[in-house]
Amino acid sequence: MSKRIVQDALNHLIDDLRSTHGDNLASVVLYGSAAAGDFVELRSDYNLLIALQRITPEDLRLAQAPMREWQRLGHPLPVYFTVEELRDAGDVFPIEFHQMERARVVLYGADPFEFVKLTSENLRHQTEYELRSKLIQLRQLYIPASVSVERLSALMSDSLASFAALFRAVLLLKGMEPPVAKPDCVRMTVKTLNLDGEPFERVFAIRSDDALPLNEVDANQLFGDYMTQIERVIETVDEMDEKR
Repeated sequence: MSKRIVQDALNHLIDDLRSTHGDNLASVVLYGSAAAGDFVELRSDYNLLIALQRITPEDLRLAQAPMREWQRLGHPLPVYFTVEELRDAGDVFPIEFHQMERARVVLYGADPFEFVKLTSENLRHQTEYELRSKLIQLRQLYIPASVSVERLSALMSDSLASFAALFRAVLLLKGMEPPVAKPDCVRMTVKTLNLDGEPFERVFAIRSDDALPLNEVDANQLFGDYMTQIERVIETVDEMDEKR
């Protein structure tokens, strides 16, 4: 999908949201890969945050019509917050809010993060929880994917995007300023934690369609090496808690 088509879709969506929500619409924010500049065609999403002054069931019901066309184009549903919730939820969603604060484009209204109080109070706990949850899911999905090079390659490629986002939180915990782009973030994590970076580089090559074709044996070996490095990241985050 060309950038022009996406921009037209975003403009149309914002017009529909303004008609639907009126003065209740405070902000529309693009965040994630598209805002960070490391969007991968057919793999990354256009993620939106919509801030309203108030949110009632009626407000959400009215949003159904604008969202119908947005979803038809293959985009995920936006997340809805009230302006007050955004100001109060920095300690509950530290990973997401830190990421949005670093990579966002305000498409409409005021910047809702201008007055958000970011905190790292619960960052370590959420980081370990999210890493372990995604590792458990990765193991589950590997079972059916292990017999197909195509499915296994897609699993590694798609999951690395999620893990790379969490690696930003790991770098924050280490007192570092994480890069915005996912490959740079992974490379800094590799260097900081003294990991083996080759599995990640090979998966990034698959993600960008620059990799040489793999056979089933090679794909499964790569997955094993990839998962081992993720487990090492989790061990590091877990040890941070033990030292406190």
